[in-house]
Amino acid sequence: MFVVVWQFEVVEEKMAAFEAAYGAEGAWAQLFRVSPDYRGTELLRDAYIPGGYLTIDRWTSEEAFRAFRRDHDADYEAVDRSCDALTSRETRIGAYSV
Repeated sequence: MFVVVWQFEVVEEKMAAFEAAYGAEGAWAQLFRVSPDYRGTELLRDAYIPGGYLTIDRWTSEEAFRAFRRDHDADYEAVDRSCDALTSRETRIGAYSV
């Protein structure tokens, strides 16, 4: 298993749209589902910091994730651009083998 973890800061008026785009049925998950190696996304909302979120994207392996990025880079970048306005800050925490 391979996971990619991102941290986001979202202003209050954009939280609903952010949750819709980054949740388990959102635009990102829909894009990732084109790969049979995608295992799901978790969207975590910080219990104490308003607008604080983490996403955890799960893949069968690092190689599978890299293949997805290589094969779907244009689509990935398009979704990324369409979601730019939803966050005030975005940080890749890391990519981990489980």
